[in-house]
Amino acid sequence: MDPLLSGDIGLAEVLIVVLKVVVAFAALMVGVMLMVWFERKLVADMQNRIGPNRAGPFGLLQTLADGIKLFFKEELTPAEADPVVYRLAPYLSLIPAFLVFTVVPVAGNFSGDNDGVVTLFGHETLMQVADPQIGILLVLAMSSVAVYGIMLAGWSSGSKYPLLGSVRATSQMVSYEAALGLSVATVLLLAGSLSTNLIVDTQAGGRWNLWMTGLVPFVVFLVAGTAELNRPPFDLVEAEQELVGGFHTEYTALRFAMFFLAEFMNTVTMSAIIVTLFFGGPAGPTFGLTGWFPDYVLGFVYFFAKLFVFLFVFVWFRATLPRLRYDQLMDLGWKLLIPLALGWFLIVAAVKVAVDSSWNVAVVVVVAIAGLFLGGALLRLASRSGRAARLEEARSTGETPNQLTGGRS
Repeated sequence: MDPLLSGDIGLAEVLIVVLKVVVAFAALMVGVMLMVWFERKLVADMQNRIGPNRAGPFGLLQTLADGIKLFFKEELTPAEADPVVYRLAPYLSLIPAFLVFTVVPVAGNFSGDNDGVVTLFGHETLMQVADPQIGILLVLAMSSVAVYGIMLAGWSSGSKYPLLGSVRATSQMVSYEAALGLSVATVLLLAGSLSTNLIVDTQAGGRWNLWMTGLVPFVVFLVAGTAELNRPPFDLVEAEQELVGGFHTEYTALRFAMFFLAEFMNTVTMSAIIVTLFFGGPAGPTFGLTGWFPDYVLGFVYFFAKLFVFLFVFVWFRATLPRLRYDQLMDLGWKLLIPLALGWFLIVAAVKVAVDSSWNVAVVVVVAIAGLFLGGALLRLASRSGRAARLEEARSTGETPNQLTGGRS
């Protein structure tokens, strides 16, 4: 818990919390603007184009110009729309993205016994807006709330195309939420806490969860997180070829801009969560330095460098990977990621019990991995048997096999 709030709370403590909220919100908004420019510019470079280059130096002000344009465009509400829900939906997408960022440590000295605590205006505090004891549960809860914004936007528009896009979003997020949660559970098993600050503190000294958990939870979280963001190659929620833009087709002006803003804000916050869970957040070597530099500057440099890597990775995905078919999307989530994340969680739990009970760790690892492969083989066999039964049923009823297999032979 933030030491600022551990004692009596007076005006000074309230003002420091307000200052942190304002700074975090301003930094996130500026970061989103730069992220939009960065993505457009990087994709243009990968596709041998120029990209934004007119508004401001190197086109840096292009996002600001687009925002101003959308701010002054006319707001339209479809005649068949539910007006209250239609106006509320964009906020349900935007606000959770910011709330997730509030629990992310962005700086602080985690070397030795510092635990990321810094002194701000004479008060000890953490370099994050809040550190609730349910920190990671708040992240998962907000990612679940965000889907309501998309679902309600499609339903309240009074049009079938946005509704179809929102239904896709719901099924996609439900499919990948389980894998996301199981990969996070592996991290929590090792950290022994839901607090994001303590999760970072346990990774100080190079003990990143990337390799402490065996790499698999990170891969699962990265893939499931990309699907949660509705970014390529999982952007079937707004597949332009058949949905005319998806769930926000009927939105214009500022409300459309809020969905656009939420998408890129979620990309930044998801990258920050990945850095926090698996790469030690702002923790890193301090080279024996003390004072304000390792407390405020060095930790932020480490955090931003790691964050930049994943922002690049998400743009790289957009520029290179083709969109999946919907059956491939569902198969990846239910038949691969969820069983893999659950099986790996059980392996890590078995190893932890073996270490605590002084068992032979090597034997436990071999038995656990063998059980994982056996379970995977049985699952694959069951999937093939079910598919063969469906094909046989199709032949007996005269239905073409392609109608059941999504075009696969």
